[in-house]
Amino acid sequence: MDEEDLEHPNSSPEKRYFPESLDSSDGDEEGVLACEDLELNPFDGLPYSSRYYKLLKEREELPIWKEKYSFMENLLQSQVVLVSGDAKCGKSSQVPQWCAEYCLSIHYQHGGVICTQVHKQTAVQLALRVADEMDVNIGHEVGYVIPFENCCTTETILRYCTDDMLQREMMSNPFLGNYGVIILDDIHERSMATDVLLGLLKDVLLARPELKLIINCSPLLISKLSSYYGNVPLLEVKNKHPVEVVYLSGAQKDSFQSILRLIFEIHHSGEKGDVVVFLACEQDIEKTYEIMCQEGSNLNPDLGELVVIPLYPKEKCNLFRPMDETEKRCQVYQRRVVLTTSCGESLIWSHTVKFVIDVGVERRQVYNPRIRANSLVLQPISQSQAETRKQLLGSSPSGKLFCLYTEEFASKDMRPLKPAEMQESNLTSMVLFMKRVDIAGLGRCDFMNRPAPESLMQALEDLDYLAALDNDGNLSEFGIIMSEFPLDPQLSKSILAACEFDCVDEMITIAAMVTAPSCFLHVPHGTEEAAETCWKTFLHPEGDHFTLINVYRAYQDTALNSTSEQCVEKWCQDYFLSCPALRMADAIRAELLEIIKRIELPYAEPAFGSKENSLNIKKALLSGYFMQIARDVDGSGNYLMLTHKQVAQLHPLSSYSITKKMPEWVLFHQFSISENNYISVTSAVSPELFMQLVPQYYFTNLPPSESKDILQQASGHLPTTAVKKEQDVCEKCPDATEQRCMIQ
Repeated sequence: MDEEDLEHPNSSPEKRYFPESLDSSDGDEEGVLACEDLELNPFDGLPYSSRYYKLLKEREELPIWKEKYSFMENLLQSQVVLVSGDAKCGKSSQVPQWCAEYCLSIHYQHGGVICTQVHKQTAVQLALRVADEMDVNIGHEVGYVIPFENCCTTETILRYCTDDMLQREMMSNPFLGNYGVIILDDIHERSMATDVLLGLLKDVLLARPELKLIINCSPLLISKLSSYYGNVPLLEVKNKHPVEVVYLSGAQKDSFQSILRLIFEIHHSGEKGDVVVFLACEQDIEKTYEIMCQEGSNLNPDLGELVVIPLYPKEKCNLFRPMDETEKRCQVYQRRVVLTTSCGESLIWSHTVKFVIDVGVERRQVYNPRIRANSLVLQPISQSQAETRKQLLGSSPSGKLFCLYTEEFASKDMRPLKPAEMQESNLTSMVLFMKRVDIAGLGRCDFMNRPAPESLMQALEDLDYLAALDNDGNLSEFGIIMSEFPLDPQLSKSILAACEFDCVDEMITIAAMVTAPSCFLHVPHGTEEAAETCWKTFLHPEGDHFTLINVYRAYQDTALNSTSEQCVEKWCQDYFLSCPALRMADAIRAELLEIIKRIELPYAEPAFGSKENSLNIKKALLSGYFMQIARDVDGSGNYLMLTHKQVAQLHPLSSYSITKKMPEWVLFHQFSISENNYISVTSAVSPELFMQLVPQYYFTNLPPSESKDILQQASGHLPTTAVKKEQDVCEKCPDATEQRCMIQ
């Protein structure tokens, strides 16, 4: 999306239709209209407010505005249109409005407009901004749909949504019949959902000749998309202002010192403007933030205040917007320094940015299908990412980009385009989705970048182990129900198992808490002991999954007994917990409960705290996470994965790390290979319980190890019926179980 689209933070989410809204109180004298000259808004039939005309003037200044006629002409004559423009050209806010005008002109006979975004924050902010520009109400004529939040009605004309939400809509509405125009934005992010949509929409366009597809892309993707979609019209938009680029050789060796020196030099120069610093990872943000806060207190106050803003990756990140009116009226000059990673490329929405500092590298998560784990890899950013960072300065006549690398590094070590997420991620959820839409005849997808065969095989194998596939490799009834949940397939399987073990209430709480961002705050230096003391009140002896239930229940009790939202936030602050994360978990849990009721799954009353309930929760967890088991091999907290040779330690926030009581066998939720190999969200399990619930053909395929021998011995202590059941599975087709996924 474009940063220029969101430079009006004071846009009201609601518009009042009263006579006083037509006055010139906003200072725009030309906005005063005589009653007889009032123009009616065609989208709601009400008179335009004075603010509409004020914003219209600003829209007309956007680089894309002069291309409106060409765009509308191409939209009428072609089914697919490419729109290529730099950041800040206005394509993410203006193109959807023009498409809404097109749909209005044909009386919505083919449906409304939907525009996808990769980040949920951008979807929400664009919807607010566009509703303001169109002079309509948010949630009525213009709305947004993001995970676990729907701000639309059946009458909504223009929807902004995250790409994964449109993908999920295709499960129930495969040909997207509610829409006459679909706009795919943020293509340069190469998210998995966007790549899947690009492939599936090829077939949808053939089935629906009246459907229009608009693809907003960066200039570097033009040739790839042109060859992918054929000879389609292209609209190119350029920004006005050139950007000064300064390459600093040798700065990468000591990037922290180079960054600090540059920031303080900019501040001492007296040149006004905010600074954005692109760092490699979240840990670098934290380190730079601490140093900046320490050093910033020694600065000359006459130069103005230096405000450091950390912008964290993905769900953790907030939005960096223009200053509000209160900040602008502040007598002391404030220079804001934003510390971010690659996530900030689409989340910096302020025209006050005059300086960008780019380290040129990033720490990416790359999935290894052989060991079913993510590795954190430090690698150069792509040339397209470097260009996007440069474009943040496109509206500043005197913007400067400081690259902490050489021009040679940029041309030789940086690849042209950002790697597709599909080629670096776990594909299990994507394959489950593709199997689901295959039922509607859309399973054959022509991907722009094909996923690795090894990753596809691993995904099919995992779905087979989870009983989501039948003997022919199609979705089983179990798999169809699993696909209804907007969760990782392993979590979906655990919820379905919880129906059998009478612990659904507890399991959906766990699912919500592990899906939401971490509820435990990153604590400032010096407050670690106080935070640990607070967190100890929630610890549960059975493990981290149970601790998360305790945290959620405490939050829920506080919310029910508090008189205001401020009291809840204060409670979270006192216990070093993230209030936004807990709110998100609450919303996720509510949606999961709604799905369970909709598909009429059995739902037992909560019985958390009893011994039987704790055992049942572990059974449900093992039903989905039997592939994520580790054993403490030396009694000192060195956990060896059951499926491969990697060794990891418990995460410092684990209840076992805090109590110093290390169980021998644990089930874990997440594992990443990095400088510190941690397994996070762990709970103790017994070998006997594992052998009771693990699919026998999965256990047979495990590599030989001491852990496997211990488990084999444990199976001898199982009840005879359980062992007989497992043997029966194996004896029916001893060879087929090993070859089954190979055939698929």
